Amino acid sequence: MARWGVLIVVSYALVAVLTPLLVQAGWLPDPNAGLHNPIYAPPSLQHWCGTDRLGRDVCVRTLAASGVALQVVVLALVVALLVGVPLGMVSGYLGGWVDRLLVLLMDTLYTLPVLLLSVVLAFLLGRGLPNAAAALCVVYIPQYFRVVRNQSAQVKAELFIEAARSLGAGPVWILRRYLLRNVITSVPVLLTLNAADAVLVLGGLGFLGLGLPETIPEWGGDLQQALTALPTGIWWTALYPGLAMFVLVLGLSFLGEGLESWLSGNAQAGRAAS
Repeated sequence: MARWGVLIVVSYALVAVLTPLLVQAGWLPDPNAGLHNPIYAPPSLQHWCGTDRLGRDVCVRTLAASGVALQVVVLALVVALLVGVPLGMVSGYLGGWVDRLLVLLMDTLYTLPVLLLSVVLAFLLGRGLPNAAAALCVVYIPQYFRVVRNQSAQVKAELFIEAARSLGAGPVWILRRYLLRNVITSVPVLLTLNAADAVLVLGGLGFLGLGLPETIPEWGGDLQQALTALPTGIWWTALYPGLAMFVLVLGLSFLGEGLESWLSGNAQAGRAAS
């Protein structure tokens, strides 16, 4: 399962890198250019996936949207990781009023529905790639915080932590040298599963008109525009963006499930060896 996930994710990454280069070289048309093309043209040799209501090539827009989706998702999850993991470590290790304050804040964010919180933040921040990433990262910070905080609270009671304290190691040294390497093992699985969820949330924001500007290709925005033409039998404007989103989510889910199985197997093997 993990191999299929890696293959799908690597394929999307290659498409994200090569599509802008091919557009600049003139081998692919501009995803926003369509004045010289017929509108709602069915798939053909000239336009493999047909054209949309503005004459834009659906295939090129779907390929270009892959890179946009990966950029937003990676930026959002990296920021969530950089914020949620240190806060979780500090909260779990220090405890006391710091822990109670951070837990209260994160639990408040965690109880809000993911899509609803993203919609509110996207509405307040406005449309744009950094704004969409910010609207997504706030949603996932509590998840990293909760996982890392619980593991940090367990690890700080281990004997090697007590030994480090007795030797004069400070909290920063212990957090960086000992806690981080013990709590970071569960983050990759959560990261891949959150990436799959973030693709769907980004598509939902684009479908509601709160994602990226219209000049940037986006699966959710293209699906929203295709909705009006779908009852008339124009299926290609909705099929290819939706299929691209589905396959990427499937690949990320496969990757997350494979990582979880691999880590669980290594943990069981370690316990058996000990």
